[in-house]
Amino acid sequence: MANAFAEITFTPSVKAAQSLYGSRQANQGFELSEDARNKLAEREIEFIAERDSFYQATVSESGWPYVQHRGGPAGFLKVLDERTIGFADFRGNKQYLSVGNLNANDCISLILMDYPNRRRLKIWGRARIVHENEEPELIAQLEVPSYRARVERGIVIQVEAYDWNCPQHITPRYSEAEIDHLIAPLVEENRVLKSTGAFDLKTLGNGPLELVITGMRQLTSRIRSFELRNPNGNELPAFEAGAHLVVPVRLADGAISTRHYSICSDPARKDIYEIAVLLDENGTGGSLSVHGQFTLGLGLRCSLPQNNFKLHDHDSPAILIAGGIGITPIKAMAHALQSQQRDFQIHYAVRNNREAAYLEQLRQAFGDGDKLSVYPSENGSRLNPGALLASSPSTTVFYVCGPARLIDVVTSAAQSQAIDPDRIRLERFAAGAAESDRPVEVELRRSNKIIQVAAKQSVLDAVREAGIDALYDCRAGNCGACAVKVLEGIPEHRDSVLTKAERERAGLMCICVSRAQSERLVLDL
Repeated sequence: MANAFAEITFTPSVKAAQSLYGSRQANQGFELSEDARNKLAEREIEFIAERDSFYQATVSESGWPYVQHRGGPAGFLKVLDERTIGFADFRGNKQYLSVGNLNANDCISLILMDYPNRRRLKIWGRARIVHENEEPELIAQLEVPSYRARVERGIVIQVEAYDWNCPQHITPRYSEAEIDHLIAPLVEENRVLKSTGAFDLKTLGNGPLELVITGMRQLTSRIRSFELRNPNGNELPAFEAGAHLVVPVRLADGAISTRHYSICSDPARKDIYEIAVLLDENGTGGSLSVHGQFTLGLGLRCSLPQNNFKLHDHDSPAILIAGGIGITPIKAMAHALQSQQRDFQIHYAVRNNREAAYLEQLRQAFGDGDKLSVYPSENGSRLNPGALLASSPSTTVFYVCGPARLIDVVTSAAQSQAIDPDRIRLERFAAGAAESDRPVEVELRRSNKIIQVAAKQSVLDAVREAGIDALYDCRAGNCGACAVKVLEGIPEHRDSVLTKAERERAGLMCICVSRAQSERLVLDL
């Protein structure tokens, strides 16, 4: 079965041109595809509903094409079913070129543009013209009550084929409403900074790696990406997929702290690192500082790239599982695996497509439904980790980054299926308390102190509040820097780094995330 658009457009002369210019072999994949692409799926339906204009082409009896722009409120082009779309034809300049062409030849082609995200959908179909006196119910379906324009007729199109276009050469453009939406967080930040007094920031931190912010992009309403380069334009130190930077931030009280952010850009690039930060109003203040204070030109003295979440170096397939902002290291891993021509899949659990960072870039790079599967929960789509683990080859290595509930479900499924723990590799992007957490008493044997750890407090924070200078780094159980020996009591391990031997034989626990099963712990601190 061929793609329907290939059957329509790959005429003998087109195939001859493909052969002449060396693309014939690459295009034969469309003719061998199992997906006809003549039925609109969720992705296409959602895209069409968001458009406020499109371009349409018709052909006259003399063989000349005519391209016309059609516009209206967002969603005026309506999906009637998986094979049918239509729109109310508003009164224009009364030349009736498109209408006249369709009366003689019902072939029509549409191009729908999303300039901000550099997306383009092409649709081929056969159109018919409908009038209110003949089909009033159909015209009523096509009308847009909120749009004050006279409907002269309706155009109903039987979809014969569609295809998504390459984003190359699409220049991003933005409507006034889109610009207002994008800058709304910046306007609010500016208001807050003016009212509270902004810090005069030029360079933050004292790490060995000097970087400067050269680009910022609002990926979603709550996720912002930052492009980091060498101030002199030099190449940056190489990094492996899964690596992170320790980034300095100035908290609201003026204190300088650090946060760990995964490098999500392609490791093959030597000129930039890209990080993406989710704004968490109820967090510890790091993301608020990043969103509120990071501006173009700000210098950052960061750590060199560090990696506690490395890809395996053998030929076993990889399953990459991301939840929400956990896509950041997974994206870099996918780029690395693809460049190495290794077998992998991405499974991306999101609340909805609007809040899914890098979704379109992933679709363009890895293909929807081939290497990439997306699960928007608001649409009733749910990732089933147990089924995914059970259906994967026995040598598969699984990489999981996301919220605690996702990691817990995956690790529980792996344990129930007796999967080797070395094949389950985890990175938490935040340390969070569980609803069931209760206060615990901790004795610090070497310091001769007894402290009380509150239900919503980490052992590490309680230890440091007691004046003990305990080592730590990631605060998410990924690095092992805070691991200490448990002398008495039973820990509840929540880290992603300690081995079974380190936990059981060495008796270590990561105090930044792990807690106690017993009512009391004695630590070698």
